[in-house]
Amino acid sequence: MTRILQIVNAIEGYDPEALHVDKARAAIRACLVPVAESVRLPVREALGRVLAQVIVPAIDVPGHDNSAMDGYALRHADLGADQTVLEEIGAALAGRKFAGSLGTGQCVRVTTGAVMPAGADTVVVQEVVKLRDGKVTVPAGQKRGQNVRYAGEDLKTGEPVLRPGQLLRPSELGLIASLGLGEVQVRRRVRVAFFSTGDELASIGTALREGEVFDSNRYTLHGMLMRLGVEIQDLGVVRDDPAQLEAAFRKAAADADVIVTTGGVSVGEADYVKPMMAQLGEALFWRIAMRPGRPMAFGRIGNAFLFGLPGNPVAVMVTFYQFVREALLQLSGRTGDCALPLLKVPAAEPMRKLAGRTEYQRGLMFRDGGEWKVRTTGQQGAGVLRSMSEANCFIVLEHERGRVEAGEPVQVQPFEGLG
Repeated sequence: MTRILQIVNAIEGYDPEALHVDKARAAIRACLVPVAESVRLPVREALGRVLAQVIVPAIDVPGHDNSAMDGYALRHADLGADQTVLEEIGAALAGRKFAGSLGTGQCVRVTTGAVMPAGADTVVVQEVVKLRDGKVTVPAGQKRGQNVRYAGEDLKTGEPVLRPGQLLRPSELGLIASLGLGEVQVRRRVRVAFFSTGDELASIGTALREGEVFDSNRYTLHGMLMRLGVEIQDLGVVRDDPAQLEAAFRKAAADADVIVTTGGVSVGEADYVKPMMAQLGEALFWRIAMRPGRPMAFGRIGNAFLFGLPGNPVAVMVTFYQFVREALLQLSGRTGDCALPLLKVPAAEPMRKLAGRTEYQRGLMFRDGGEWKVRTTGQQGAGVLRSMSEANCFIVLEHERGRVEAGEPVQVQPFEGLG
């Protein structure tokens, strides 16, 4: 197994003491290997999973030429330059084919999805024709082949339509079902174990003692992980005790693909988390040029990748969404760009910013006179979890950028869709 330090040292511009956000992402991506195991599931149970097989149609979809509209199927060659009167000789319904074939000057009433009658090549919608005594008057201007869906127009026999690494959304489930497939091969879920560290943390349901705070980080982590569809194992609060920390890390590494911890990775932290990470595996301790979330650890214990996040609640969420989320999607086998999208929105107010770091300010996007704008939620401290609750986006201010004036475009990451 190639050492992580060897991999990241090969990345141009890698500096663990002042690491740019993009370099940290690149370092993590370079180290990850997706899970290889797969399972076979009923299609209904495969929503949100990652495909592990090529889907190749054994049938055409649709399986026959059919009408795309309610109307009348006819032969375009029968239509003249002016309106044309045709004889209606029957009907074709969805699931009930017209048994005969069209002759000159004839037409058949059809409903959406009905197999095209033999001899017909065009459908005229029912709203434009006139009916009288079994005769159908068709206006001029109809185009050959209009309102006809051809066999194999959606999916063709033998041509791959889905490939390994694709996320199975409702549309993919429907596509698979349209081929008559009841089961599908998907990657197994990524297994994530997580815990909080610190003697100051109290679990919900216990009385707070002086100097203690309730552990909120495990609840935000639980919510963020659940939205990604991974298997989770909550190992609770682990005290600043070498034996407890070692036991927690060993249990997590034995059962999981990824270990996520919060707290204990800051420079000068008087606890056992950092030395224990380094003792049990390979851990890199980064000072990332970002706010919040500067201190972070990345590494590996056994076969499990390790993410040591800061302890402040907002910093936990920022570092998770900027680094851990994308890594979990990559480990799941997802192909394509897993990074969060960035939109540009005018700032509704000035924003303080120092050049030399990437800042993730909590923002509120809103409509003002038909235009989207964004402002901060106010106090931006890394421990102010309310700033995340009141926000609907991150305002992402680039590394080189300084103060932002009102009206200037800024990049935002909407919270909806972060899963």
